[in-house]
Amino acid sequence: MLLVTNPHNIFYLTGFRGSAGVAVWGASDAALWVDPRYTLQARGDAQGVEVIEEKGSLLKAVVRWVRKRKPGRVGFEDGHLTWTQFRFLEREGRGSFRFEPASGIIEDLRFVKEPSEIARIREASRVTVETFEEILPLVKPGIKECDLAAEIEYRMRQKGADGPAFDTIVASGPRGAFPHARASTKVLRKSELVIFDMGAILGGYASDMTRTLYLGGRPGGRIKRLYKAVLDAQQKAVESLRQGVEGNEVDAAARRLLRRRGLANYFTHSTGHGVGLDIHEKPRLGKGDKTRLCAGCVVTAEPGIYIEGFGGIRLEDTVVVGSGGPEVLTTAAKDGWCIS
Repeated sequence: MLLVTNPHNIFYLTGFRGSAGVAVWGASDAALWVDPRYTLQARGDAQGVEVIEEKGSLLKAVVRWVRKRKPGRVGFEDGHLTWTQFRFLEREGRGSFRFEPASGIIEDLRFVKEPSEIARIREASRVTVETFEEILPLVKPGIKECDLAAEIEYRMRQKGADGPAFDTIVASGPRGAFPHARASTKVLRKSELVIFDMGAILGGYASDMTRTLYLGGRPGGRIKRLYKAVLDAQQKAVESLRQGVEGNEVDAAARRLLRRRGLANYFTHSTGHGVGLDIHEKPRLGKGDKTRLCAGCVVTAEPGIYIEGFGGIRLEDTVVVGSGGPEVLTTAAKDGWCIS
C-alpha cells in the first residue's frame, strides 16, 4: 500500500490539482481524501480513485481507512511529509502496520514523459518564448528589473499560462553574478548585461529558458568573448543530449569548453536538470550523476559564468531527448543579444 502526499504526484496519478489532498493506493482499491473546498473539483478531475470528502483531519481519516484493510506495510513519501505529520501517522496507526520510506517511486515514473506531457511542456515553452520576444522593446536603460519581471508574468497569464514556473529572474549589471538573483528595484543602465531567466506553467507543466542581453549597442571584445564561450558551451551541452548518455557526460561537455576558454572557475552550478510538473526534477545534469537519459526525458541545458563585480552570462533551453537527437523547445534567438 502506498500513501501519497506530494500534490504533484497526486496530480500525476489522478489528474486532481489541488493544494490539499492525500491519496492511498492499495492492492485492490484506491482513494483520494480532500476537504470541502476541493470536493467538486476532485470529483470532476480525479480518475482511478474514490473521492472522499473529509471535514476533519485528512491524515486521521486516511489511517482509519488503512487500518480496516490490515496491510502489513505502508509506503510513504518521506521526502515530503514533515516529522510531525509522520509521528501523527504512527500514533494513529497504533502499531497495526509498518510505515516504510518510499520516496522516489512516482518521481521515477515521471522521469520519461508521455507524448501528452511533452505537448504541454512544448506549449509552456511557446508561451515563454512569445512573452520574451514581446518584452524585448521594453528592455531599455531606466526601467526597473522588477517592472520587467512583473510584465513578463502578466503577459504569460494573458497567453493562458497558469502562472510563472518560478519567480522570474531579471538581473542586470553586477547583480548578474548571482545565479538566482531576484528581480529588484535596480534600474537597468547602458553598457550592462541583463540576464532573463523565465518560464511558464501551462496545464501543470513547466518550461525554463534563460537569455542574456547587452544594453548599449556594441559590446567590447571581452564581453563578446565571454558570450561566445557560454553560447558554445551551451551548444555542446545540447548536442550531447542523446539517449543513453549519462547526466555527468552532458555536464562535462559544457565544462570542458569553458575550461579551455579559461572560465571553468566561473561556472558554479550544474549544467541542467529535469523539467516537468516540477521546475527541478530528475535527472540532474551535474558532476557525478550517472543517470542515463532516455528518449522522452525533458531537461534543461544552462551553462553560465558569474564574475563578481562584473555580472553574469547564462543561456538556457528546455530540450526533449529524442531517439533521433535533441529537440529544443525554447526557440528564442540567441544572436540578437545586443540592444542599442
